[in-house]
Amino acid sequence: MSVRACPVTGRNGSVSGGACPAGRVGPRGCAFAAFQPNMGGTTVYSNGSDDTSTLHEKERKTLNEMLMPEAPAREVTKGLKNADSLQPEDEDLLAFALGAPARRVLMRAEQVGPQTGWKDGYLSSAYGFLPPNENDAPVALRASPGRIWSDLCERMPGVVARGNMRNSILALPLVYGTPDVIPDRALWAATVCLGVLASVYRYEEANDGSDGVAVIPPQGAFKNIHGDDDEEEETKGIPRNIAIPLRQICTRMGRALPHLTQFDVSIYNYKLRDPTSVQPYVARTENMDLRWPVFNDRGEAMFLLCMAEVHGCFQSGIEVVTRCQEAVMNRDNNALLHELVALKALVDQLAYVFHKISVNPNAGEQFANPVEWGQRYAKFSAPLSKRVPALSGLALPLFLLMDAFIGRAKYTSFLGIEAIHLRRWLPLNIRAFITAIENHYRVPEFVKASGCPKLNGVLEGIIESYAGERGFMGTHRYKVYGFLEVVAKTGRTETNGNAGAGDSDGRAWEEVHRTLSDSMKERLDPYRGEVKVQPHQMRGSFEECRFQARILDRQGIDQDPNRTTGMVTFDLHNTGITFQPGDRLAIMPVNPSYEAAKVAAALGLDELWDTIVPIEQGSEWARFSKHLEIVSKVRSAGLTVKDILKRGHLAPLTKEFVISIHQTLRASSQTTLKLLASDEWPVKGSIGDLLQTAIAEVPQDVWDRAFDLSNLAWLPKLISLEVPRTYSISNSSDELLPSLIDLTVSRTESARDPIFRGVQPALPLYGVSSGFLNPAPGVLQYPCDTADDQMVLIGVSRPIQFQLPPSTTVPVAMFAGGSGIAPFRGFWQKRAQSGIGRNILFLGVQSRDKFVHESELRGLVQEGSLELHTAFSRDRRGLVYDPIMRELVEQDMEPRYIDTTIVDNGRLVSELVMSKTQGGLGGYLYICGSVSVYETVMSGIKQAIYKCQASTHSTADSLLATAFAERRFMLDIFMTPRAMSSSEPTIPMSQLAAHTGHRKGSRMWIGVHGGVYDVTDFLPMHPGGTLIVAASAGLDATKTFHELAHDTNPEVSSLLSKYFIGHLSPKPDFRSTEISNLYDMWCRYLRLSIENLTTLYFEANNILEDSKIWFSGGLFNIGGVRKFYQFQSRLMQNGFSTLFGAKLQEIYLKLSFTMANAVAPNVRLPDIIGSITRAQSSPYATKAMQEVSHVGQFVSNNSKSARFHENGILRYAQTVTELDVSFLEQIRDEAAQGMDAFDLIASMDEPSSSKQVKLASYLLTILERIAARLETYYSQLSQESIYRPEIENNPARTRWNNVRRKIVDGSFFLLAQPPSMGSPGLQSRPGQNGLDVDFAQIFANAQQTLQRSPQSISSPSYDTQTRRLADMHTARAAPNTQAPSTFDMQQQGNALRRMSTFINDNMSTIRRLSKLPAEYDFASLMATYGKHPQQAPSTFGSRTASSAISNGAQGLRVRGNTGNGSVSPLPAPTPLRVRTRTPSLEDNIQLNHRQPPPQSQPLPPPKDKLPPLPSVSPTQSLTSNSQTSPSAAMNAAMAHLNRRQPPRSTTPLPASPRASLALSLASSRRKMSVDAPPPVPGMPVVPAGLRALKLAASVNGDEMRFQQLQTRVG
Repeated sequence: MSVRACPVTGRNGSVSGGACPAGRVGPRGCAFAAFQPNMGGTTVYSNGSDDTSTLHEKERKTLNEMLMPEAPAREVTKGLKNADSLQPEDEDLLAFALGAPARRVLMRAEQVGPQTGWKDGYLSSAYGFLPPNENDAPVALRASPGRIWSDLCERMPGVVARGNMRNSILALPLVYGTPDVIPDRALWAATVCLGVLASVYRYEEANDGSDGVAVIPPQGAFKNIHGDDDEEEETKGIPRNIAIPLRQICTRMGRALPHLTQFDVSIYNYKLRDPTSVQPYVARTENMDLRWPVFNDRGEAMFLLCMAEVHGCFQSGIEVVTRCQEAVMNRDNNALLHELVALKALVDQLAYVFHKISVNPNAGEQFANPVEWGQRYAKFSAPLSKRVPALSGLALPLFLLMDAFIGRAKYTSFLGIEAIHLRRWLPLNIRAFITAIENHYRVPEFVKASGCPKLNGVLEGIIESYAGERGFMGTHRYKVYGFLEVVAKTGRTETNGNAGAGDSDGRAWEEVHRTLSDSMKERLDPYRGEVKVQPHQMRGSFEECRFQARILDRQGIDQDPNRTTGMVTFDLHNTGITFQPGDRLAIMPVNPSYEAAKVAAALGLDELWDTIVPIEQGSEWARFSKHLEIVSKVRSAGLTVKDILKRGHLAPLTKEFVISIHQTLRASSQTTLKLLASDEWPVKGSIGDLLQTAIAEVPQDVWDRAFDLSNLAWLPKLISLEVPRTYSISNSSDELLPSLIDLTVSRTESARDPIFRGVQPALPLYGVSSGFLNPAPGVLQYPCDTADDQMVLIGVSRPIQFQLPPSTTVPVAMFAGGSGIAPFRGFWQKRAQSGIGRNILFLGVQSRDKFVHESELRGLVQEGSLELHTAFSRDRRGLVYDPIMRELVEQDMEPRYIDTTIVDNGRLVSELVMSKTQGGLGGYLYICGSVSVYETVMSGIKQAIYKCQASTHSTADSLLATAFAERRFMLDIFMTPRAMSSSEPTIPMSQLAAHTGHRKGSRMWIGVHGGVYDVTDFLPMHPGGTLIVAASAGLDATKTFHELAHDTNPEVSSLLSKYFIGHLSPKPDFRSTEISNLYDMWCRYLRLSIENLTTLYFEANNILEDSKIWFSGGLFNIGGVRKFYQFQSRLMQNGFSTLFGAKLQEIYLKLSFTMANAVAPNVRLPDIIGSITRAQSSPYATKAMQEVSHVGQFVSNNSKSARFHENGILRYAQTVTELDVSFLEQIRDEAAQGMDAFDLIASMDEPSSSKQVKLASYLLTILERIAARLETYYSQLSQESIYRPEIENNPARTRWNNVRRKIVDGSFFLLAQPPSMGSPGLQSRPGQNGLDVDFAQIFANAQQTLQRSPQSISSPSYDTQTRRLADMHTARAAPNTQAPSTFDMQQQGNALRRMSTFINDNMSTIRRLSKLPAEYDFASLMATYGKHPQQAPSTFGSRTASSAISNGAQGLRVRGNTGNGSVSPLPAPTPLRVRTRTPSLEDNIQLNHRQPPPQSQPLPPPKDKLPPLPSVSPTQSLTSNSQTSPSAAMNAAMAHLNRRQPPRSTTPLPASPRASLALSLASSRRKMSVDAPPPVPGMPVVPAGLRALKLAASVNGDEMRFQQLQTRVG
């Protein structure tokens, strides 16, 4: 007999011998009511139901007795014409006859599952969706012939690391998956093992060392093993010894097609470390390991184990959900309330579990490296075909069940449609259970119909906890945003959520963010109606306050007569709110009446207090009005004047508001003028203060026109809605539904601006919310309508990283400063009730008078429940603990701060910090207070560790990092916002770009809303770790800041203000559309260069520093070789496509157009695209690609030979990776210099046409330098080699292995081959002057680029055929590292579309400049192109494939269309050719000079040397010199550009490609005599003119290196 729980004994599991203690065994098992079709399930699960006689009595009841126990009341029947409604509904009758549908499904699963190996899916009351015994199926598999599969899976990480997985799979014998071979008990384990083996085989096939830069495979290379022709897509190409049993096992499991699911590899693929560790539940990531990992890295483990843990924490949720349905069936409100509260407690844990996945490198085992995950496990997890389910967390049963439970009705979004698809592939038990919950006795409908405020409140809490912004879905979305930003930029081509399919910017993480938002809105739809804003716009807004409560009491908690800190108590009666210690309460503050009265008096609204105000449809005030109706459940006519003034933002004064008033009053107020001249914002004053002052200065008619009382529509536009504030909850409750909630509130106050000195009442400016909750005693004398019986909008939120530890026995240390004690009151109340662990509180306050909660703390100290250590910074009356009296006694001592108290107790504190494995106490430490409190506490803790435990400061830091990594150190940091001074320096974009912080010891800056912030010191406090911030380093991160809802979070804004260092230089007013467009274009290029640098360093840092990548189990890890090979292949094959592709060609086209249009149509311009193309097809690039292809040979095919070259591979990888990073740093710096030119151009007092030409010439020089950087990069790369026998452990074996390799590939016999006169490697180089081109050639190149990418020019749109996650997962695993990421492709496509638009908009001019026929039509050309066969997108269209590649390049996969017929690779182009004495550009423009310039003549030797220029710091703004004219400043900037050395570059670079080593800085109007240095042989002499932008002065190391490079190439 299989039962869930015996109704007599209460025991779980089977009864011994099948005997019933009550003798009630029927033909189908237990005959008690809950187990028979004639009763509901409440009999067993109700209190007191364990009495046998009671069960017998209830069981004997008829349906009549249960459904109609008594006659209906007379009030019901009186006047009733149709009495059908008095009879039970068919649905109710069937329910009482059969029981709750969910219970029946659950009972059947529990009865049949153990007998059949749970092939219908794991489902039970005690274990939920988890296996009752996670070892049962694996043990059964090991006892069968299928053990060969599990044995290989156990060895898999090591075999994958050796690159030998396919050979190991092929060596397996064929074992069939029939019932006589594999028992039912082993089915789930067999499914997981075979599915993983099939997937890893596919992974090895796609990443076998020929997927990147590769030579032609030599004879004997690994060949794919194909099966029969009738194979399914899922098993095609997979060896028969895996494909056959996989098909058989999946058929037995009820799977129509063989596939591997997300729940297979997560909730059915773990093993427990300690089955006895059950607090708070046993299936925790800290207590689990993957049973069969593929790579055995923490990224893979954390993702899969967290998916298992969410089902582990929810394992009792199946029973709770079933009881909810039974309570609805029985119409039992009280029972339903208990179960909903229990369900909310389970759902509350989900966000905490998911948040364990950390992108903080210091997070230890919980660190999931997004780079590693995106390039390894994400590729492995591709489905076996596009028609089977993708491995997505969306397929997990828990989330599909919760969607059904909350009544989700819409599934029209991308993820909604995918959820329906994935649900069809769930195990049948789970599908049946979800269907039963979704279609029968729906809980949301019953709760809404009941009208019970408690039920509605608890259900609202469940919705917020699951689908709300601060709940699981919101936490998941924000975590995914930062994670995928790194993943998308580091090469992953597809992401979930239709990423990239409709994203015009190619920012997949933003598209996923929007997709997840759409899915969230569908879940919220039944409760919020149509959500017209994105979910992130709800965060920090009134939407978070979904309850109403009254303030019950305000009281003092210290001896301060001013009651600076007080306690506020709210009445939670009938709200349904639940909370835990550490939670926060969001409050919509109400303005004091005296502030509202000031505004009303000035605007004449005294008599219109209750007048309805017209609200603009769709505005924030309109949404707030609707929100009030939903929360209060009372319809209203609209918002009144009182509502606007009481709920609006009245203080302090922002600059935007003062400007608005200034414009409204037509600049007639002197007060607004004075305020606008203020250095600091916001101004300390209120709107009432400003209006009260201005009304005396403004003429009456102006005032009346500005504020028309006949139509008040201007009022909600003038006054914005206030935002809520959050406060830590200061109490704990053991009630089912807490009746009270306490807040500890410290009131902030400051003096008003002196300009408002005459405004009455003359009160300080109090904090908007703190002044409302804890008003000053002196305010009470003024009229105030904020009575305690007024309903206040509130809402509960949970800071995930500030919760009590799961165990009640571990020690807890709390560090508080001032009002930071607020959350700790709830902590010690909870711990004193239920825990036996030590509770230690370190409290720092100013004086004894401000010592809060003193009496309560003394009582806890006397009871021994708390250890208290105090520090008074301005009082000598200290407190110390007397162990004999067990009391705090007063003692005279010097005033001290909290860090001194911490050091005095250093032994205790340091042992709390140390983990148990380090011999410490493994305590949990919490800090709550301002940033200054945090810094003081951390300083004290570090000193304590250094004093008592560590020998060095670095060791102390390491111990602290371990505590943070183990999530035993939690922070709740806040700060009062400080005013921003307008006198702070202005920081240009170039200076911001230089501070990406990717190098150790460097600073990290970000730009937000026009400000620049140095966040280096904030990184240790950032909840998401450093990688998330680093992704926005050096950039204007305003958009990211907005999408993460930081700009609506006062706490974030307050914290950020501490790190403010200056204002970001705004876009100059060029008074020219053309220059403005050039600015935007160049700004985008600079941003790309920064993003490429920061995200590439994420990968490079792993390669350079992470030993786990390179070694596994003490042996060389081929996984590290594969990672480096694919990383470098992507760079080499794509050629840094976003930097040197269509975006750069777009810039080049527009700059060339400017020069040709202003100077002459046939002006000779540098062939920048040709230089890049020749660099990429040069012998240097060929040699470098050959070396990378040699690395690929070690990945799988010749993995065993890698052991002979371990040191060489490591040295090569580290050197080349450092070259990659340095190269991108140089590109970033060059682009930043070009950005500086725009500020100088904007300050010039010249015609726009002249400035445009100067700017274009300057930027062309920058592009030429960038092209030269690429050539030098390849030359440096070509000098590195993996074959370094002298550094290997066994040089002789390395040399012999190298000889064997050359014999096999034929290169050993190269000298025996006859020479060929036609060998492309022997072709001569053209002259060193390179090539110049005119605009016609440049435009022709642009045509070719557009022709090769016609599909990229069309506007981005979603595929007409709906794509599924399986399509995307398959695409991201495609064996093609040549394919750029989604981000790269979209950036290229955007640039191509802009080029197309530019050509269309300037067609007439282009016809003239490029000598096109008059009938030329670009649309016709594109139509013609569309007829051509589509080719792969080409970044550079200026050349066809080069035939000048050396013999060694044959067999390489190189970029197509990168040469020019038979022209061999050339050095970079010569400088722009101009005449020795050229008329000024202004003359050329005014005279419309269109004649071709004569041939360039050498510049006569100058007589005098140029005076030395002052050195300028790279990070200093170019506009800082105000003593010179703009033209002189521009010349100085040119000199500065030319003299600046690339930071951190170890590679010499020419000053400018083939530039003269002694260039004149004089313009064409001014001659300067200088002594020319002796000419360098082979180097051209460059005339003066526009080329004065080049590097000048003397020959330095860069030039010498460049000369050597030229000699070697020539």
